[in-house]
Amino acid sequence: MTITCNGKPLELADGARLQQTAHALIPTASVVIRNGFQTNEDVLLEDGDSITLIEKGVLPPQDVLEHMMAARHSPHVHETVKRACVGIAGLGGLGSNIAAMLARTGVGHLILADFDVVEPSNLNRQNYYVSHLGMHKTDATADIIRQINPFITVETHTVRITEDNAMDIFGGCDIVCEAFDNPACKAELVSALLSESDTIRIVAGSGMAGYGSSNEILTRKRMSRLYVCGDGETAAANGVGLMAPRVSVCAGHQANMALRLLLGIGQP
Repeated sequence: MTITCNGKPLELADGARLQQTAHALIPTASVVIRNGFQTNEDVLLEDGDSITLIEKGVLPPQDVLEHMMAARHSPHVHETVKRACVGIAGLGGLGSNIAAMLARTGVGHLILADFDVVEPSNLNRQNYYVSHLGMHKTDATADIIRQINPFITVETHTVRITEDNAMDIFGGCDIVCEAFDNPACKAELVSALLSESDTIRIVAGSGMAGYGSSNEILTRKRMSRLYVCGDGETAAANGVGLMAPRVSVCAGHQANMALRLLLGIGQP
């Protein structure tokens, strides 16, 4: 029978067992994944199975890492997102978390844009660490992405995004995730991209402040190429701050909608 091991075809005799085969092929492998499912069971292998063998705590070569991610995501999903280009406009509470999620999802090309630097008040909800204080958010986010998956292409633009430069930055994207705090800046970006491009889809965020129910965060299709995530009304105000749980829930909605669009699933 023929199986695939770490992305390469391998001929085995009928009756071969998973753990026995793994130990024979890579004795140091401590993580064994069969058809996308990590297991310690010594099951019989079947023709067409795909196995991934990796050593804990060690970065595998790019081809092995991609085979592992393809197995975890399913091959057609991984190949689709690997070819995709997604832009993230704003790298605050929404954008910094969206970037990390899309990197873990395996999006092959991320375009990051923000003009600001990481400062202490960001740490309560944004995907940064004390070591990033004073760094431009573009550089800090790129650093985090490299630690998640060093084989992703990351393009950074440390500028304030306006209607005049939006297409220059994001014109080649399949999807742009809007992650601004300022409503006027949100409207300006969305208007510029929808009017100047016939293909870019936008996934925006609106309403995620405070500690209300997570179930109020929804994804809604507003126009043919515009999706809005959030509760649509809860803005930061006196006594209602931006907090990590609800902001992260909204960021998850945006990242998931971007993934669905890349996979051809247009409705929330």
